[in-house]
Amino acid sequence: MYSEYYNLTGKPFQLTPDPNFYFDSSTHRKAMAYLSYGISQGEGFIIITGEIGSGKTTLVGRLLQSLDPAQFVTAKIVTSQLDADNILKMVAAAFGIDIMVTDKAIMITEIEKFLRNNNKQGKTTLLLIDEAQNLTTQALEELRMLSNFQEGNKALLQSFLVGQPEFRDKWAFDPALEQLRQRVIATHHLSPMTAEETKEYIEHRLTLVDWKGNPQFAEDGLAEIYKYSGGVPRKLNTLCTRLLLFGAIEELDVVDGELVKEVLADMEQDNYAASASARQAQNGGLGTNVANGTNGMPSSEVAINISEEEIAEAKEAGLTASSELIKLRKRVVRLEKNIKIHDQTIKGTIDIVEDLLDA
Repeated sequence: MYSEYYNLTGKPFQLTPDPNFYFDSSTHRKAMAYLSYGISQGEGFIIITGEIGSGKTTLVGRLLQSLDPAQFVTAKIVTSQLDADNILKMVAAAFGIDIMVTDKAIMITEIEKFLRNNNKQGKTTLLLIDEAQNLTTQALEELRMLSNFQEGNKALLQSFLVGQPEFRDKWAFDPALEQLRQRVIATHHLSPMTAEETKEYIEHRLTLVDWKGNPQFAEDGLAEIYKYSGGVPRKLNTLCTRLLLFGAIEELDVVDGELVKEVLADMEQDNYAASASARQAQNGGLGTNVANGTNGMPSSEVAINISEEEIAEAKEAGLTASSELIKLRKRVVRLEKNIKIHDQTIKGTIDIVEDLLDA
């Protein structure tokens, strides 16, 4: 919806990792340099870690996108809690090796045959493991064993391990992984972006969908965005999506500090409502603060009712009950407007389908 209002050709802040939207911040540039160095070495393990939402998956996707398929055979695995036997099955499946048996020795033999065949064709085989913090020590040892396959003095498989910060501690200090540590040739931890990089990140993504400066991001708005996100890409994407949606609904052309604060308040309220619903479900009821109408359904005024406890909390926060009511009423109006827009969109879609059927 906001794409149409701001004349954008796509969704610049979608949460699904997309290598086409890769932003070359200083920390991502350094990580990419280590990955490129690892490829040039053709052996060992490269380890990249970072907080949740720091852009690890997008980084890996960008790397795979940049490789020539005529020279590289690549596979990517996103792991859950895999044991030693299952990691071998996942490796085989990721490379498209058809293994109908569960015998471990046969699986290893088939993987080795696959690696040697790639080497004969002059191709490098790369294995990328995402969410590597989920791997057991035994599974990591199996990956190390696969790295032992050689043709002369050339390794037949190179592995990149990408995971959250706890994986950094695991491979660095687990006594059982000493041999793997000796195979690690480079490692990098992704750090958050700076305030200036955050601004460039937002403009970079918007430019990729033909942004022409509308909406404009004011300096105080960018400051509030950075204050909330801390330079973490996923947090930025979540907030900026909400900002564009809110801006389209309210027909706003400037994202300033006040707008960011209002959207953040909405997000906090949504999170509180979700957690309250979860608590109510866990307690087996709706709770005492919700006034029920007929047939156990909430009455139409529930959305703007405020309990005595909430009024007290508002006063402690320096807010009056009336201002809270105004905010809630404004939110109801926005929701009704949003629903109307969605209804119009659905009606338009139905009309198009009916025209196609008639044709």
